[in-house]
Amino acid sequence: MKFLIVEDDLNSRLLLEVYLSPYGTVSTASNGQEAVGAYLDALDKGEPFHLICMDIMMPEMNGHEALSQIRQIERERDIDMLNRAKVIMTTALKDNINAQKAFYEEGCEAYLVKPIKKQAVTDWLERLGLAFGQMNVK
Repeated sequence: MKFLIVEDDLNSRLLLEVYLSPYGTVSTASNGQEAVGAYLDALDKGEPFHLICMDIMMPEMNGHEALSQIRQIERERDIDMLNRAKVIMTTALKDNINAQKAFYEEGCEAYLVKPIKKQAVTDWLERLGLAFGQMNVK
């Protein structure tokens, strides 16, 4: 499995990396622009990300904008819904407007409010069919 963590807060980024690294290879980005670039690089190498965990509030390009661009790239490259990257939006925001926008306008699979617990991440990995046992791959 390949994971991309997009988070401007170093502590949150490191925590998610600890949660996900037993399941596969983890890459990180600190803003939306870096995320879109990393996503394109992975696609071009034929090694796409299976899961993207993306914060909403980030500098340069927020999570909503980045996810919209990623979904546009998938449409342009004819990547169907079954094979597109699964996305979990992460945020400290507890408002319904951001959640609705992430789900209905941008097509994320999950929305987690910080502080994020390990069990919540593990549960979503299982729901999304991405928890195939701990692989200890880095």
